[in-house]
Amino acid sequence: MSAIRLRNPFVTGYYEGEDYFCDRKEEVALLQKHVDNGRHVTLISPRRLGKTGLIEHFFAQSYIKKEYYTFFVDIYATTSLSEFVALMGKEIFKKLKPVKTKWGESFLQMVSSLRPGVKMDSMTGDFTLELGLGDIQSAETTLDEIFDYLECADRHCIVAIDEFQQITYYDEKNVEALLRTKIQHCKNVTFIYTGSSRHMISQMFHSQAKPFYQSAIGISLKPIPKEVYRDFVCDMFSKYDKRIQSDVVDYVYDKYEGYTWYMQMMMNELFALTAVGEECDMQMISTAHANIIVSQEDYYRETLTLLATKQKMLLLAMAKEYVKSRKWIKGITSSDFIKKYKLPSASSVQSALRGLIDKNIVSVNEGSYRISDFFLTEWCATYL
Repeated sequence: MSAIRLRNPFVTGYYEGEDYFCDRKEEVALLQKHVDNGRHVTLISPRRLGKTGLIEHFFAQSYIKKEYYTFFVDIYATTSLSEFVALMGKEIFKKLKPVKTKWGESFLQMVSSLRPGVKMDSMTGDFTLELGLGDIQSAETTLDEIFDYLECADRHCIVAIDEFQQITYYDEKNVEALLRTKIQHCKNVTFIYTGSSRHMISQMFHSQAKPFYQSAIGISLKPIPKEVYRDFVCDMFSKYDKRIQSDVVDYVYDKYEGYTWYMQMMMNELFALTAVGEECDMQMISTAHANIIVSQEDYYRETLTLLATKQKMLLLAMAKEYVKSRKWIKGITSSDFIKKYKLPSASSVQSALRGLIDKNIVSVNEGSYRISDFFLTEWCATYL
């Protein structure tokens, strides 16, 4: 454990370092094996299972930091190739600003479509250099400049592109073919494509009709084993002079199906509720759960206001069904399910379901469904 410890060791939303990271040793070793052998990788997992944390942890390994330049580009919020290119340029520029090498300092000369600007920090009043989108006449040209620059690096580069399936939603046509053509000529760059939509990523890399067909090795991320996570949690509590009953960890793990973010949220709150020298027991779970749900309530209400009426009706029905059964839901368009929750016609339910899936509010697993956010599920079933 580092000399300066966090007040709460159960980190959510960012990577703090290996002292606060649980396991994934096999996955890190597998990623290193593929990268060292020049293989592009697809990393697939549902949202909130920990793929972003895994990439950050992989990039933080001393061997990787010594041998490679690493770049992480999250394109989930992008809507066009121009935004994709600008985001990649900004990430490379940000990572290379502190790199005092001739190559690192030549970025702005080689990638001439992107230009830096001076920005004042509103909190400190300090001026910083920030990269903005310049007068890009062609996103393709700028992408060529970026890839040419990476090819000239004095180390091999690893570029991880998070939520890679997002490129299929871009307005421009043939983005997949364009990127594949350019990437296949990159000899000095290994790409890691991550995605939360198993169906879409599988289509992109396993369909013979798609440009990225068989261009990467697939890794499917699974939940951390229960016994490993249990040991991690108990060890963390112990290091802060607190204790937690094993049954509490097992209950939380099972309730959230091993999804890392939800377990960490619960453990963060349970740790906060446990006094130094005291033990966390099963009675504290309901309090921790209620505290988290209340903290998310405004966001959940806003989410529902953006849904069509039939989508909202289906969402509430799915929440109630899941909380009762604790199983992924089958037969959503069946007459029994529709009658049970007083839903409209099967065709209307099917349309609403497609809309919820497109919004990433509902997840699909071999013909079964559930609301992606466990806390949203419980809020809908409990408070509405």
